[in-house]
Amino acid sequence: MTFVVTQRCCNDASCLSECPVDCIRPRPEDPDFTTAEMLYIDPQTCIDCGACADACPVDAIYSEDELPEALQRYTEINAGYFERHPLDAKMIQPAPPGRVAKELGTLRVAIVGAGPAAAYAAEELLRRADVEVEMIDRLPAPHGLVRAGVAPDHAGTKAITSMFEATARHGNFRYLLNVEAGKHISHAELMNHHHAVIYAVGAAADRSLGIPGESLPGSHSAGEFVAWYNGHPDYADRVFDLSGDSAVIVGNGNVAIDIARVLTLDPDELARTDIADHALAALRESKIREVILLGRRGPVQAAYTSPEFLALQRLPGVDVIIDESELDPAGRAALDDPDAEPSTILKVELAREYSQRPQDPAHKRIVFRYLVSPVEVLGTNRVEGLTIVHNELVESDGDLVPRPTDHTEKIPTSLVLRSVGYRGRPVPDLPFDESRHIVPNDRGRVRAADGTLVPGVYVTGWIKRGPRGVIGTNKTCAQETVAGLLEDFAAGKLPAPEHDRQALHALLAERQPDLIDGAGWRAIDAAERERGKQTGRPRVKFVSVADTLAASHGLRPA
Repeated sequence: MTFVVTQRCCNDASCLSECPVDCIRPRPEDPDFTTAEMLYIDPQTCIDCGACADACPVDAIYSEDELPEALQRYTEINAGYFERHPLDAKMIQPAPPGRVAKELGTLRVAIVGAGPAAAYAAEELLRRADVEVEMIDRLPAPHGLVRAGVAPDHAGTKAITSMFEATARHGNFRYLLNVEAGKHISHAELMNHHHAVIYAVGAAADRSLGIPGESLPGSHSAGEFVAWYNGHPDYADRVFDLSGDSAVIVGNGNVAIDIARVLTLDPDELARTDIADHALAALRESKIREVILLGRRGPVQAAYTSPEFLALQRLPGVDVIIDESELDPAGRAALDDPDAEPSTILKVELAREYSQRPQDPAHKRIVFRYLVSPVEVLGTNRVEGLTIVHNELVESDGDLVPRPTDHTEKIPTSLVLRSVGYRGRPVPDLPFDESRHIVPNDRGRVRAADGTLVPGVYVTGWIKRGPRGVIGTNKTCAQETVAGLLEDFAAGKLPAPEHDRQALHALLAERQPDLIDGAGWRAIDAAERERGKQTGRPRVKFVSVADTLAASHGLRPA
């Protein structure tokens, strides 16, 4: 018997250190770790001890004999990975890095941001040093994209916040929420109160398509839509036209799939999640019956991961539609390529399976279109359709890239959502790489324009490496950044702060009387869970800053 990793896998590698026989791959030091869709357990080596399942923060690991029917295929998927990547000779795992010597005194670190990258950095700091950590975020609630980005029907993925909250209960950790760095406190002031500042502010800006008509009403970024249905306070008042029978999503990554699910799921299914009330009400009135996802290349190069693609077969009342003629030759060749990655083969196999499944006219539809690109958003006063061009794949520098043909097509729609990636925004008083949209850095240490390192300033997460990877990818990223910070502290490269924690809190109390601390967040969390309990949901979120602030004081929002 073996244990099996399934769809929920967050790639944070907590399971690896618990495995007594080192049979989980890839490891953080392996070349393919940062690009892996998930982790895998070798069925030939697994001793069925269950240590990995106990360590998994999102409950993604099952014993083979307890695997739910809908996840049975993951036994084959795990085994398939090791057919392509057999376990190497047993390697002695390096000992985890030790703690910084107590003789160096108490380290003071501010972390700007409260999402997964920030949480992993805080966890690593508290594990390895005598440290006081202040976590600062402009929003009144923590957890970043876990709260405002993960789809509401992915409750298992959201469960990782319980691990983050364990860190937040540490006596040397403080939340400073509803506080905006650059507004309520400057970068210089943060440096005056800490040995170091870590910026974990993500990549909040959406990439644009750069085509005519993109700014018409009815054309939006995927980020706006995701933030809206997740109750982000900046987007709660947005309005989306759901009156048409179809929506088009430009892009076919996991975010695009999330949106397609939310638009096609029965609202009664969504009513059991933490979706924002305003979004649930709008979706109950939605007339959308079909969601079309556009990918400029073929199934082999599709941006979605195979676990998310596979999960679509379990959507009740929804058919996944793929035209077999759009399964390009490169996809067919991948099935016969002995060097093809198992995840790539699975993508192609799934696309072919979907193309051959029977359809029910009563069902809603998620349609995957391959080898097409948007050319123009059509309409006069609002979106009325989208012109697309058909592509062909040509080889360039050893890769297959899309090249437009002279074949165009018009798709009628009243809603276009672009899901073509994110990019970072400049951080006040920090250098910024305008071409890569990140803060320039050397393994997390921030670099100035002249190439020198900026003492005491660090980055982690998407603002460090760009918008790549999943939630757990931020763990190894944060560990690298914290390792550099602690090396600098031990080497005496971090000047002692001029002011202490009490002075910081006094300054912020004056600048931002509506600061929400850890006790305030716990009150908000409890109130949201209580509201959810009344309706059989995990929580009902507060979506306005005013209501969230009232809840932080134990008051019932108006």
